[in-house]
Amino acid sequence: MELLIIILFSYLIGSIPFGYILTKIFLKKDIRDIGSGNIGATNALRTGNKFIGYGTLSLDVFKAILPLIFVKYNFAEYIYISSLCLFIGHVFPLWLKFKGGKGVAVYVGILLTINYQLSILFIIIWFLTFLISKFSSLSSIIASLSIPIFDLIILNKDSYYFYIILFILIIYTHRENIKRLKNKEESKTSIY
Repeated sequence: MELLIIILFSYLIGSIPFGYILTKIFLKKDIRDIGSGNIGATNALRTGNKFIGYGTLSLDVFKAILPLIFVKYNFAEYIYISSLCLFIGHVFPLWLKFKGGKGVAVYVGILLTINYQLSILFIIIWFLTFLISKFSSLSSIIASLSIPIFDLIILNKDSYYFYIILFILIIYTHRENIKRLKNKEESKTSIY
Protein backbone atom coordinates (compact mmCIF):
# COMPACT_ATOMS: atom_id res chain seq x y z
CA MET A 1 0.00 0.00 0.00
CA GLU A 2 2.84 2.33 0.92
CA LEU A 3 4.48 1.81 -2.50
CA LEU A 4 1.22 2.52 -4.33
CA ILE A 5 0.79 5.80 -2.40
CA ILE A 6 4.37 6.85 -3.24
CA ILE A 7 3.83 6.01 -6.93
CA LEU A 8 0.59 8.01 -7.14
CA PHE A 9 1.93 10.91 -5.03
CA SER A 10 5.10 11.14 -7.15
CA TYR A 11 3.24 10.94 -10.44
CA LEU A 12 0.70 13.61 -9.44
CA ILE A 13 3.38 16.01 -8.15
CA GLY A 14 5.45 15.42 -11.30
CA SER A 15 2.45 16.15 -13.49
CA ILE A 16 1.93 19.71 -12.20
CA PRO A 17 2.43 21.73 -15.44
CA PHE A 18 4.17 24.86 -14.16
CA GLY A 19 4.99 26.22 -17.63
CA TYR A 20 1.31 25.98 -18.55
CA ILE A 21 0.17 27.50 -15.24
CA LEU A 22 2.61 30.44 -15.27
CA THR A 23 1.87 31.29 -18.90
CA LYS A 24 -1.89 31.20 -18.23
CA ILE A 25 -1.61 33.38 -15.11
CA PHE A 26 0.88 35.99 -16.32
CA LEU A 27 0.38 36.11 -20.08
CA LYS A 28 -3.21 34.84 -20.35
CA LYS A 29 -1.97 32.48 -23.09
CA ASP A 30 -1.70 28.75 -23.57
CA ILE A 31 2.00 27.77 -23.76
CA ARG A 32 1.02 24.93 -26.07
CA ASP A 33 0.25 27.56 -28.72
CA ILE A 34 3.73 29.14 -28.42
CA GLY A 35 6.98 27.98 -30.04
CA SER A 36 7.29 24.20 -29.95
CA GLY A 37 4.07 23.81 -27.96
CA ASN A 38 6.00 22.15 -25.15
CA ILE A 39 5.19 23.09 -21.53
CA GLY A 40 8.82 23.05 -20.33
CA ALA A 41 11.30 25.79 -19.46
CA THR A 42 12.94 26.11 -22.90
CA ASN A 43 9.61 26.80 -24.55
CA ALA A 44 8.57 29.04 -21.65
CA LEU A 45 11.63 31.16 -22.50
CA ARG A 46 10.22 31.49 -26.02
CA THR A 47 7.31 33.47 -24.58
CA GLY A 48 9.81 36.32 -24.34
CA ASN A 49 9.26 36.54 -20.60
CA LYS A 50 12.39 35.52 -18.66
CA PHE A 51 10.44 35.38 -15.39
CA ILE A 52 8.13 32.72 -16.83
CA GLY A 53 11.03 30.81 -18.39
CA TYR A 54 13.21 30.72 -15.30
CA GLY A 55 10.19 30.38 -13.02
CA THR A 56 9.16 27.27 -14.93
CA LEU A 57 12.70 25.90 -14.74
CA SER A 58 12.94 26.49 -10.98
CA LEU A 59 9.50 25.10 -10.16
CA ASP A 60 10.08 22.02 -12.33
CA VAL A 61 13.39 21.34 -10.53
CA PHE A 62 11.80 21.84 -7.11
CA LYS A 63 8.79 19.68 -7.87
CA ALA A 64 11.28 16.80 -8.03
CA ILE A 65 13.44 17.85 -5.08
CA LEU A 66 10.75 18.38 -2.45
CA PRO A 67 8.92 15.03 -2.71
CA LEU A 68 12.20 13.15 -3.20
CA ILE A 69 13.67 14.58 -0.01
CA PHE A 70 10.62 13.26 1.83
CA VAL A 71 10.93 9.85 0.17
CA LYS A 72 14.70 9.73 0.66
CA TYR A 73 14.45 10.18 4.42
CA ASN A 74 11.28 8.18 5.06
CA PHE A 75 11.16 5.48 2.37
CA ALA A 76 14.70 5.35 0.96
CA GLU A 77 14.09 2.01 -0.71
CA TYR A 78 11.58 3.72 -3.04
CA ILE A 79 13.74 6.65 -4.13
CA TYR A 80 14.26 5.37 -7.68
CA ILE A 81 10.64 4.39 -8.28
CA SER A 82 9.52 7.77 -6.91
CA SER A 83 12.01 9.54 -9.18
CA LEU A 84 10.79 7.63 -12.22
CA CYS A 85 7.15 8.41 -11.40
CA LEU A 86 7.94 12.12 -10.98
CA PHE A 87 9.66 12.11 -14.37
CA ILE A 88 6.81 10.21 -16.04
CA GLY A 89 4.29 12.57 -14.45
CA HIS A 90 6.06 15.56 -15.98
CA VAL A 91 6.35 13.99 -19.42
CA PHE A 92 2.81 12.50 -19.42
CA PRO A 93 0.68 14.75 -17.17
CA LEU A 94 -2.86 13.62 -16.49
CA TRP A 95 -4.08 17.25 -16.57
CA LEU A 96 -2.92 17.97 -20.14
CA LYS A 97 -4.03 14.78 -21.91
CA PHE A 98 -0.63 13.20 -21.20
CA LYS A 99 1.30 15.78 -23.29
CA GLY A 100 3.93 17.35 -21.05
CA GLY A 101 7.49 18.58 -20.96
CA LYS A 102 10.72 16.89 -21.92
CA GLY A 103 11.78 16.15 -18.35
CA VAL A 104 15.18 17.83 -18.22
CA ALA A 105 14.46 20.17 -15.29
CA VAL A 106 12.83 17.33 -13.35
CA TYR A 107 15.88 15.19 -14.14
CA VAL A 108 18.14 17.88 -12.64
CA GLY A 109 15.97 17.88 -9.50
CA ILE A 110 16.25 14.09 -9.31
CA LEU A 111 20.04 14.27 -9.64
CA LEU A 112 20.31 17.03 -7.01
CA THR A 113 18.42 14.86 -4.54
CA ILE A 114 19.97 11.47 -5.25
CA ASN A 115 23.58 12.50 -5.95
CA TYR A 116 24.49 16.18 -6.11
CA GLN A 117 27.84 15.31 -7.77
CA LEU A 118 25.94 13.97 -10.78
CA SER A 119 23.83 17.12 -10.89
CA ILE A 120 26.97 19.27 -10.98
CA LEU A 121 28.36 17.11 -13.79
CA PHE A 122 25.08 17.36 -15.69
CA ILE A 123 24.97 21.16 -15.37
CA ILE A 124 28.64 21.59 -16.41
CA ILE A 125 28.25 19.34 -19.46
CA TRP A 126 24.95 20.99 -20.38
CA PHE A 127 26.50 24.48 -20.28
CA LEU A 128 29.67 23.47 -22.13
CA THR A 129 27.64 21.82 -24.88
CA PHE A 130 25.30 24.81 -25.01
CA LEU A 131 28.18 27.30 -25.24
CA ILE A 132 29.53 25.39 -28.23
CA SER A 133 26.27 24.55 -30.01
CA LYS A 134 23.54 26.94 -28.72
CA PHE A 135 21.12 23.98 -28.89
CA SER A 136 19.27 23.31 -25.63
CA SER A 137 18.10 19.93 -26.94
CA LEU A 138 21.59 18.71 -27.86
CA SER A 139 22.92 19.94 -24.52
CA SER A 140 20.22 17.99 -22.67
CA ILE A 141 20.87 14.80 -24.63
CA ILE A 142 24.66 14.89 -24.18
CA ALA A 143 24.43 15.82 -20.49
CA SER A 144 21.92 13.05 -19.78
CA LEU A 145 24.12 10.52 -21.64
CA SER A 146 27.10 11.50 -19.47
CA ILE A 147 25.32 10.54 -16.23
CA PRO A 148 25.06 6.73 -16.62
CA ILE A 149 28.57 6.64 -18.10
CA PHE A 150 30.05 8.62 -15.20
CA ASP A 151 27.99 6.64 -12.66
CA LEU A 152 29.27 3.32 -14.05
CA ILE A 153 32.91 4.17 -14.78
CA ILE A 154 33.83 6.70 -12.09
CA LEU A 155 31.40 6.11 -9.22
CA ASN A 156 31.10 2.39 -9.98
CA LYS A 157 27.48 2.31 -8.81
CA ASP A 158 24.65 0.00 -9.79
CA SER A 159 22.35 3.01 -10.18
CA TYR A 160 23.61 3.50 -13.75
CA TYR A 161 20.74 1.21 -14.86
CA PHE A 162 18.29 3.80 -13.54
CA TYR A 163 20.12 6.60 -15.35
CA ILE A 164 20.10 4.60 -18.60
CA ILE A 165 16.30 4.38 -18.30
CA LEU A 166 16.08 8.15 -17.81
CA PHE A 167 18.46 8.72 -20.73
CA ILE A 168 16.23 6.58 -22.97
CA LEU A 169 13.21 8.62 -21.84
CA ILE A 170 15.10 11.87 -22.56
CA ILE A 171 15.89 10.55 -26.06
CA TYR A 172 12.20 9.72 -26.50
CA THR A 173 11.06 13.19 -25.41
CA HIS A 174 13.63 14.79 -27.73
CA ARG A 175 12.87 12.60 -30.76
CA GLU A 176 11.53 15.54 -32.80
CA ASN A 177 14.55 17.66 -31.80
CA ILE A 178 16.86 14.86 -32.93
CA LYS A 179 15.16 14.81 -36.35
CA ARG A 180 15.51 18.60 -36.62
CA LEU A 181 19.17 18.42 -35.54
CA LYS A 182 19.87 15.79 -38.20
CA ASN A 183 18.11 17.93 -40.84
CA LYS A 184 19.83 21.12 -39.58
CA GLU A 185 16.44 22.65 -38.81
CA GLU A 186 16.68 22.88 -35.01
CA SER A 187 16.28 26.36 -33.50
CA LYS A 188 19.06 27.76 -31.39
CA THR A 189 18.08 28.94 -27.92
CA SER A 190 18.91 32.11 -26.06
CA ILE A 191 19.08 31.71 -22.28
CA TYR A 192 20.02 35.31 -21.52
